[in-house]
Amino acid sequence: MSNTIEAVAPVTLTEGAKKEIKKLMSQQELDESFGLRLGVEGGGCSGMSYVLGFDQTKEGDSEYSIDGIKVFMHKAHGLYLAGMQVDFQQGLNARGFVFNNPNANSTCGCGTSFSV
Repeated sequence: MSNTIEAVAPVTLTEGAKKEIKKLMSQQELDESFGLRLGVEGGGCSGMSYVLGFDQTKEGDSEYSIDGIKVFMHKAHGLYLAGMQVDFQQGLNARGFVFNNPNANSTCGCGTSFSV
């Protein structure tokens, strides 16, 4: 496992996403070993789904710091997530995290699944 923090994160978090992530981390009373895991997994209606949750570092992870938020991402997932922006919306029609991924050729209606 590597505790080296990489220089530049391949993803960005909007102010709304950072605020919500920090709030959720505080509510769950997570210790310093936890960070935000961003990744992908097979499945979903378009072929791949996003992974977003709190976790500890694992073998093969890169670690980034985005405005004080530790972000863990498996090195192999960078190909699918490079340039992605994670936002948090609190509108009347939808509330939750939104993934704006320039690598996605298509996405599903719910926005949590994509294909490349």
